[in-house]
Amino acid sequence: MRTLMILGRHQHTTARPGLIVTGPATAGKTTALLHVGRTCHLAHARRNPTPPGPAHTPVPVAYVLVPPGATAKTLAAEFARYLGIPVTARMTQAQITEAVCHTYHRAGVRLVLIDEIHRLNPRTTTGAETADLLKDLTERIAATFVYAGIDVTTTPLFTGVRGAQLAGRASLVECGAFPARLGTREPFKELIAGVEDALDLRAHRPGTLPRLASYLHQRTAGRIGSLTRLVRHAAINAILDGTERITRTSLDQVRLDHLAETHHTTIRPARPRRR
Repeated sequence: MRTLMILGRHQHTTARPGLIVTGPATAGKTTALLHVGRTCHLAHARRNPTPPGPAHTPVPVAYVLVPPGATAKTLAAEFARYLGIPVTARMTQAQITEAVCHTYHRAGVRLVLIDEIHRLNPRTTTGAETADLLKDLTERIAATFVYAGIDVTTTPLFTGVRGAQLAGRASLVECGAFPARLGTREPFKELIAGVEDALDLRAHRPGTLPRLASYLHQRTAGRIGSLTRLVRHAAINAILDGTERITRTSLDQVRLDHLAETHHTTIRPARPRRR
């Protein structure tokens, strides 16, 4: 992202290069998107401390969620809502877009994160108008655009003339399940260790969750969304019952999302029958 932002910093005549984060549900796309946004915001704050006084605080990062059945006007309104730009029912799409571009420029937005991009369908009239608005915004707002969506390469988003324009301007990053092993490394165990470090349970023993890496990978299929939900749910239960620690038993008591539970049931080894 840092490289893409540098590439687009002095590009004024055409849309800046962007990025698309795609993959299956619960693969960590939104988590990655928000992490990039947070890193960018903190880096900007370190380089440009806000001076004392009534000066407006710069907003280097914007996050927009594509609404279901988005039209060009409702998407423009989402851009406006993020920065608190007043929008009335009487305003036209062009008026909202003009206000968005002006305010984003004044606020110093340098990175725009757009989530749930798979909801756009350029094959429909409404979807085509919305895609055109998005292209217009990428050319008028001096920022790098990053999109995230579920399996976007299999959706209509990359089809037709508008899809070709998007595909020609954005690099693609595939998010998938964390593998249990990758050469000599254990990426999923490393992820678990990071999640455990964020816990604040008085009686939890460090290293408990990494030792359960094989079990946790089986429960969650290596999906970061399912993993964080499982650990957070178990942590809340530990606080409520007063144990203040997570164990294999407490993890077993948590019911996960249907996708993870279905996977777990499918690969769960059968118990030997008693003779």
